Amino acid sequence: MRIAKYEFDSREQAQSKIDALGTATDEYGNEYPTHKSTIVQLGNIVLEQGEYDEEGEEVTAPVLSEGWHIDVCWNDADITNEEGEVDHPYGWKTYAIDIEGNGVHSFYGLNYDSHKM
Repeated sequence: MRIAKYEFDSREQAQSKIDALGTATDEYGNEYPTHKSTIVQLGNIVLEQGEYDEEGEEVTAPVLSEGWHIDVCWNDADITNEEGEVDHPYGWKTYAIDIEGNGVHSFYGLNYDSHKM
């Protein structure tokens, strides 16, 4: 299991990459992933907290990232090629980011630095 963090240009682009990992449809028409990795869409993350007065009114708006953030806990089978090499799926590596610490999200209490790709 490896953890990777990504910043895509848009939600639509991220969803396209997720869908390309594989989906199927059950007898009721529900689509589900065929991969075994866990994907969390964080969206536009807060880069700077906003400020609010005593009544909860916004004084300064928070600053959000322009990119769409996703964290993935990759199942080894989804990222190991035929030669036994571990790498990001096709088209994902360009959007991989490296941060210090866990950032705004972590998986199951796993330390990102210990499990990152």
